[in-house]
Amino acid sequence: MTPATSEQPRLPHCMTVTTSEITVSAQGLSRRFGARTAVDGVTLELKRGEILGFLGPNGAGKTTTMQMLTGNLAPSAGSINVCGVDMLDAPLAAKAHVGYLPETPPLYRELTVIEYVDLAARLHRVAKSARGAAVAEALAGCGLTEVAKKLVGTLSKGYQQRVGIAQAIVHKPDVVILDEPTVGLDPNQIREIRNLIRELGREHSVILSTHILPEVESVCDRVVILHHGRTVFADTIEGLKKFHGGRILQVGLRNPPAPDVLASIAGVARVEADGANGFRISFAEQADPTDALVRRAVEESWGLYQLVPAQTSIEEVFVQLTRKDEVAA
Repeated sequence: MTPATSEQPRLPHCMTVTTSEITVSAQGLSRRFGARTAVDGVTLELKRGEILGFLGPNGAGKTTTMQMLTGNLAPSAGSINVCGVDMLDAPLAAKAHVGYLPETPPLYRELTVIEYVDLAARLHRVAKSARGAAVAEALAGCGLTEVAKKLVGTLSKGYQQRVGIAQAIVHKPDVVILDEPTVGLDPNQIREIRNLIRELGREHSVILSTHILPEVESVCDRVVILHHGRTVFADTIEGLKKFHGGRILQVGLRNPPAPDVLASIAGVARVEADGANGFRISFAEQADPTDALVRRAVEESWGLYQLVPAQTSIEEVFVQLTRKDEVAA
């Protein structure tokens, strides 16, 4: 939880956002721990109704970034603006717009579900007259109404994750930040939480950190990938697929030469066989072998019948973006 205090005003949703409906704007965020730089110049923006997938290998700086965005950790440099409120100048007012579910949900196992969500509402300074309705709405939205009187500690992990999300949305924040919300869940529970995240995305801006790449493709609108504390990719889901696909050609040749002949063409980095007459040809850095490949195919009568960008998965793109430095290390 990122609770409000008695000094914190309750603000209407994004009261100062007038044109672009940007709910979160982080510029040049950095965080150092002694000599180690955990986050290095990260910039991101989030609009109302968007679900942003926040990806990166372990140690990439995702959790540190989310802790800064929620006001739980001060940046060493950079700025954070939430719904027109500067996080550094007015942290209590900015945090009123944010709901946060850390990787380990902050649950009180000895309370009932309704007691715990009511406590979260009070910590977030939901008005007493509106608290009952807010709690009931959060419970219903997270599918918890039927277990409202059960102790949190007796619930399955999937239901405990739902309780964690309920405490993050009970005060109707504009921004919901979820850190690994489906970790450790079974397939049915994962599906239920994904559906819940989609529902949240209709009224809130959502930042979703996860290692489950199909989850990103399933629920997110845009993706930011961090590696060694820096942004290595920021675009839509379709842009992510095209990013790698545009650097790999799917080639079909009726009379193919040996793979090493294809590999000798200027600009070709790697050649992989794909069936009897098919190949996946990867580009070298800063190169495009397409024209040279077509010329050779015509000159040597290879019978070129297919030349299209290869279809790639998010997993392939993720590995491509984060593998280079790991191999070098």
